[in-house]
Amino acid sequence: MLIMQERVQKLMAQANLGSRRACEELIRQGRVKVNGQVIELGAKADPSEDTITVDGRTLRLDDQKKVYIALHKPVNVLSTDDPHKGDTRKTVRDLVHVDGHLFMIGRLDADSSGLVVLTNDGALANRLTHPRYRHTKTYKVTVYGLPDPKVIEQWEQGVYLPDEGMTSPCSVRVKKADRGLTVMEIVMTEGKKRQIRRVASLLGFPVRHLTRTQIGQLNLGTLKPGEWRELNEQDVLALRANHPVIRSIRSARPRPTRPKRQHERD
Repeated sequence: MLIMQERVQKLMAQANLGSRRACEELIRQGRVKVNGQVIELGAKADPSEDTITVDGRTLRLDDQKKVYIALHKPVNVLSTDDPHKGDTRKTVRDLVHVDGHLFMIGRLDADSSGLVVLTNDGALANRLTHPRYRHTKTYKVTVYGLPDPKVIEQWEQGVYLPDEGMTSPCSVRVKKADRGLTVMEIVMTEGKKRQIRRVASLLGFPVRHLTRTQIGQLNLGTLKPGEWRELNEQDVLALRANHPVIRSIRSARPRPTRPKRQHERD
């Protein structure tokens, strides 16, 4: 089992003891202990090694039935449980009517659509979202303009994003180019905030449409925007398996960590 520390209120919500906020209130009231010690809000624990009790009863996550859900997130739906105050847009949890806390694998910005996976399996969610595991996500991206091979090569090798540094190598394959629009398949192993849109704009080819089609080798399939389905064992295996192009991504050499400043070029 993957050893992982999580905030205790998150583990409590995962065990269906209530919403995250309700679990936080239980902690504030001094009703939660880790290894016999009353904890404060923000404390972390590893459920595989630590004993967590709520009102004297031991929290058990292993007894919980594992749930895995694939959702086709529509445009203008938020990938969050708690939108900002005053934001009336729907969230992915408004679309998936399943009780208990669910981790999200593959957040998407509001302007993008596509595959998102929800699960109560915290260990799997950590493995598929943490950057160090370099798990693949695949996108169908339509941009304005017709990028030439040099632009594609630059995109694949890495592009410098202000304040965040170089993007990791990725795979970019042109699928169709016609009438001033180019459709590409992009496979990535990282996901900086709005990364594809920002890189495309910096290279001079703004995004018109972006859809995530795969996480690992799990496909969006026939799900229409707003539809969701529970995954079976075979689906979960596909979710865990990286896109075959991962080998070429790993062998790509990253570009320098930042562009040279003016005085360094002179």
